[in-house]
Amino acid sequence: MAQQTPLVSHYMFNGLVLNPAYAGSKEFVSTTMMYRKQWVGFEGAPVTYSGSVHGLLPKKKLGMGAFIQKDRIGKTNQTDVYVSTAYHLPLGDVSKLSVGLQLGATNFNSNVVELTYWDPGDKVFDYNTFTSFLPNAGFGAYFYRPLFYAGLSVPYLVNYKPSENREEETKQIHHLGRRMYMTVGGVIETEGDIKIKPSLLLKKEGSSKMQYDLNVNVLFNEIFWVGASYRSKEAIVALFEYQINRKFRVGYSYDITLGGISNYNSGSHELMLGYDFGYPVLKIKSPRYF
Repeated sequence: MAQQTPLVSHYMFNGLVLNPAYAGSKEFVSTTMMYRKQWVGFEGAPVTYSGSVHGLLPKKKLGMGAFIQKDRIGKTNQTDVYVSTAYHLPLGDVSKLSVGLQLGATNFNSNVVELTYWDPGDKVFDYNTFTSFLPNAGFGAYFYRPLFYAGLSVPYLVNYKPSENREEETKQIHHLGRRMYMTVGGVIETEGDIKIKPSLLLKKEGSSKMQYDLNVNVLFNEIFWVGASYRSKEAIVALFEYQINRKFRVGYSYDITLGGISNYNSGSHELMLGYDFGYPVLKIKSPRYF
């Protein structure tokens, strides 16, 4: 009963990992790659890789996207592969409401043979490797305009729970809990070349308590982002992103762990690379802030 959902500190720059309705929210094709090493120095701590791509189809009403994510924690590997489609409905001159659907599967693989255990008669250890292929679906809604956005999503609708009666089990089934996200954020423009971007993420998974990420990022000269996040009772995060040109961006974040586990690790690192392409990229006068 612990962390299952891979953490992402740069979620505000890559909304597709949280909400399928984000697919096609930009007028060009956007790709993002991420690498996260959590709790450095803590044996078996999570390591996460992810890649995503999404874009708007020519008629500018339908968006398509896909992402793949691999998370390794202890002796368990989790791989998510999902595709998304979203319909974007104009609301007035600059506002849009998007409704999206996500389909795919999560695959778990646990190398139990690599564990150290003291109960050789336990049926859980009858298999050297446990594998679970779990199809799933999700949906979301996303409202956005140039300086504001809000979203609500349930990207994993199906709840997979192992049997609690080990005597009746023939093979262990991995747990995959239903989760829900709510996001809201905006951009505050100033008279100079500075813009402030506050945002909030609420997370609810299974029977666990609601968690939140509170973030403030500042954009300098439309090029450099610097910001900070507070993850409820878990971490303080420093974030950086550099817009190298209109197409290529790079970001980095460092998490300072809070609580008792802080004595056993030296923080978490996350690296993000993004590349946008398509004819609209260079024609857009102002950058997309989310």
